[in-house]
Amino acid sequence: MPEHRVGTHEEWEAARAQLLEREEELNRLDEEIAKERQELPWVRVEKEYTLDDEDGKKSLVELFDGRSQLLIYHLMFGPTYEQACPGCTGLADHFDAALPHLNNRDVTLIAVSRAPIEKLRAYKQRMGWKFPYVSSYDSDFNFDFDASLTEDRVNGEKMAKAVADAEDWLKDWAKDVGTDLAHGMAETPAWNVFKLEDGVVYRTYYRTAPDRFLLDTYYSQLLDQVPDGRDADFPQRRHDEY
Repeated sequence: MPEHRVGTHEEWEAARAQLLEREEELNRLDEEIAKERQELPWVRVEKEYTLDDEDGKKSLVELFDGRSQLLIYHLMFGPTYEQACPGCTGLADHFDAALPHLNNRDVTLIAVSRAPIEKLRAYKQRMGWKFPYVSSYDSDFNFDFDASLTEDRVNGEKMAKAVADAEDWLKDWAKDVGTDLAHGMAETPAWNVFKLEDGVVYRTYYRTAPDRFLLDTYYSQLLDQVPDGRDADFPQRRHDEY
């Protein structure tokens, strides 16, 4: 016998109707928030940034690649990591399929990490990724746009307390990526969005953890629809580790 409650078709229909009302309520709220997100004021980016890609140095403007909107995912792969965060990796696994759809809507999608470009190049090859993946190793970019902590903050009292209070799964995660917990937590999963208009770059949006929309599609959307839910496989693994 299944462990879950079992009912009649009529009972399922009634419960499903109640759930549908909640889902429609969530959809309406999501549409409202999307409009508010698009109406946020833009902030002009005054500083010049240069990042490393597989072809050499590129300015922030060059990373737009001829389009006017730049969608950046800050993938957690710090300079001291041996490999990227598995959760970030799972999200990035979906990027290649999205590229033609985004590119044809005037959006360039890239990932940025602070590890040196050599590490990123090797990891990208291991994962079979094709999307642009650049390094901010020699840049203040991640620090200035709220995706990484400086060494002073890593060595500060707040981080020391976070390390002391860390749960076991987080300690296991740090071992998995191959660094100490403080430097592991110095990176954060985040989205930054920029607009290029008349040669000027503007920052238009930012979001970071905790946020379920930073989770990959299979985990936050597809698994949410099956009986066991997304917690059936946590912490997450890379696709070549199953």
